[in-house]
Amino acid sequence: MKLLVRLGAILGIVGCTLLGPSPIANMSALALPEPQILEKLRSVPVFTITDAAGAPLIASVPKQGQGQSGNASVAGIFISQKDAQAFVDQLKTKNPQLAASVRVTPVSLGEIYQISQANKGKPDEVVFAYVPTPQQVQLAKTVLQQTGQQVNEFNGVPLFLARGGPENGYLTIQRGQQEVIPLFFNKEELQGMVERFKQQQPNVTATIKIEVVNLESVLEALRTENDPFLSQLILVPSRESLEFVRSLQPAGASNQNKPPASNQNRSAPQAPAPSQTRPAR
Repeated sequence: MKLLVRLGAILGIVGCTLLGPSPIANMSALALPEPQILEKLRSVPVFTITDAAGAPLIASVPKQGQGQSGNASVAGIFISQKDAQAFVDQLKTKNPQLAASVRVTPVSLGEIYQISQANKGKPDEVVFAYVPTPQQVQLAKTVLQQTGQQVNEFNGVPLFLARGGPENGYLTIQRGQQEVIPLFFNKEELQGMVERFKQQQPNVTATIKIEVVNLESVLEALRTENDPFLSQLILVPSRESLEFVRSLQPAGASNQNKPPASNQNRSAPQAPAPSQTRPAR
């Protein structure tokens, strides 16, 4: 199995306009056909450890669960390139020969999802284990604790979103012709968007709250549930991830994949930011 790097698809993220809280139903039901799921995931870069041919580094670990026996083949999928590189650096100490033959490879989350679904249940199935950024896990625990929950662990990769306003709706942005709900991998970047929104609409400042869900449950809901609300969700990668992927672009190709230019000078893709204030629909 090889993982293909499609940098153009990952960098094809358009600029967005901040709107405001949208009175949408609870997040308990989400769904889309697989082609639309892949479209949502393909612009999210994740990072894995591969050999020179692009085959992922696989660990054999005991299967878990009642009635399970034998070992499972597991490949780590890192949300942060820096965490993936730190793993390789540790490997240089523990197994220098293996470390010399592997590298950190960016790949689309959409491709990981597609491979996972295609191989599910097969004898040679490789299980992809998502590795969250420790700092974001700690921030996720803090968010839950601030709501009064007793939290010692946060399972999975955290995704942060905001809600508020008179109807406690989700904070939305305008992406092209569609109003969407952003889920951020990086809480600080969501916080920056929230602060800009508060400056534009100070009357709802006190009502804005940040919530957290995990990536794994969102992916499962996308696959199994059925609700139009799903079509409004987008995943917003961290600036760090996008900047790393952009640094790999050939000089001539980088201009072809840049988001539409704004009046501000910027050297890397930006998270959704307000360009004007619009009322929520």
